[in-house]
Amino acid sequence: MRKKLALLATAATAALILAGCSAGSEAGTGAGGSDAGASGAFDVASDVSLQGSPTYDAMVAADKVRIGVKEDQPGLGFLDAATGERTGFDVEVARWVAASLGFAEDKIEFVAIPSANRESAIVNGDIDYYVGTYSITDKRKTQIDFAGPYFVTGQGILVAADDTSISGEGDLAGKTVCSATGSTPIQNIKDNFTETKTVEFDTYSQCIEALNDGQADAVTTDQAILLGYAAQQPDSLKVVGEPFSVENYGVGLPKGDDALRAFINDTFTAGNDTWTTIYDETLGQSGTVVEQPAVDAY
Repeated sequence: MRKKLALLATAATAALILAGCSAGSEAGTGAGGSDAGASGAFDVASDVSLQGSPTYDAMVAADKVRIGVKEDQPGLGFLDAATGERTGFDVEVARWVAASLGFAEDKIEFVAIPSANRESAIVNGDIDYYVGTYSITDKRKTQIDFAGPYFVTGQGILVAADDTSISGEGDLAGKTVCSATGSTPIQNIKDNFTETKTVEFDTYSQCIEALNDGQADAVTTDQAILLGYAAQQPDSLKVVGEPFSVENYGVGLPKGDDALRAFINDTFTAGNDTWTTIYDETLGQSGTVVEQPAVDAY
């Protein structure tokens, strides 16, 4: 499992050189029918049959879909401030789901939500669903539901390039580790690394600043994310050790919307070719081949 997780994470190293994919607006089919072409564009379903989903009904009534995302995670969910372009594996999965539900790119409203506010944003109806390195946990499932998983990774460690004191999670005692407030990784550190100090911010990019400024000795989150940051600053940052957890990324949904959860799960299950194309054009640019995980239809 560790070898597989390491391969998954390594795939992110080439993410920064990727050209972003854009969504299309051509008529397609329902669940599983939105195919990604060579450009990454998606066919938009025109005959969606989705009964019993209040979330979907609200999307149709509003004539748009509001998707919570990250925008500071290279290779996964990133917003180029200069061009306004959103790129990354998670962003493309979000677009795929939207297209399967019948919403073209011009009907998507992306909303950047910090990790600590994801559940409340879903519960309060601020967004329709969330796609952004969102680990499926039993605690979160008391408030919301998840479709997926659509990707599997593991927790890793990022340090300064010249730091020789930390080579893995076994060296964190007495160190200050930064992660995003409300994230699974920071909770893991608090629960299982009691001799490690923690500092938290709303975003991982703030943790990178803290590491560069000497306020933190390390940053921890999913290794796929960390490798993206290391690729941005190869002279000053490096990822050390192997993943020391298993994180299943899911699509966050309103609690009890079983119809929407089943629809998205069916889209993932029937859309292996689409998933593979998205992966190949984003994280898979390193040449690493991974398998799409099976959904958990709980």
